[in-house]
Amino acid sequence: MSASVTAIEAMLFVFVIATALVTALARDVLSSIIVFGAYSLGMAALYTFYRAPDVALTEAAISAGVTTVLLLLTIAKTSRIDREVVFETVDWSAAAAVGALCAVMLATVSFMPAVGDPDAPVWSNPDVTGYYLANTYADTGVENAVMAVLASYRGFDTFGEAVVVFAAGVAAMVVLHREVFS
Repeated sequence: MSASVTAIEAMLFVFVIATALVTALARDVLSSIIVFGAYSLGMAALYTFYRAPDVALTEAAISAGVTTVLLLLTIAKTSRIDREVVFETVDWSAAAAVGALCAVMLATVSFMPAVGDPDAPVWSNPDVTGYYLANTYADTGVENAVMAVLASYRGFDTFGEAVVVFAAGVAAMVVLHREVFS
């Protein structure tokens, strides 16, 4: 089964791959951190496109937000060697290995079902999907099946994600408070 790739999906793929390559190849740490933040935002947009808003929100908050801020604060507290050359010599064998891995991964994309395809494996599993749709309200008292899965059936997982986001936010506030008042 071949999935059709939309223009938005293709642009997001190109953006994510380009920013990942620049992050990996940049020799200037500040440039690498900034491009990594852009990469994380691209991944959040891709997760949103694939209808996974909880994962997208976590990616945006933790990776693009908190991690980028903490890395920038770290580089501000350490000495930085100014270089005019951002890209030094490239290890071509490593670049070839990464390129081969990317080619293999991109070759598998055509076998993925399209977003919302009724013949996708998740939708074609009538036992699990049917159970959630038929019994969600009776089991949880929640009318929205997606919220019932996130809050009840996957409650511990969602709680763990919330704890991670909260802890990262508190850590960022502690670091930012120290930066402001030190």
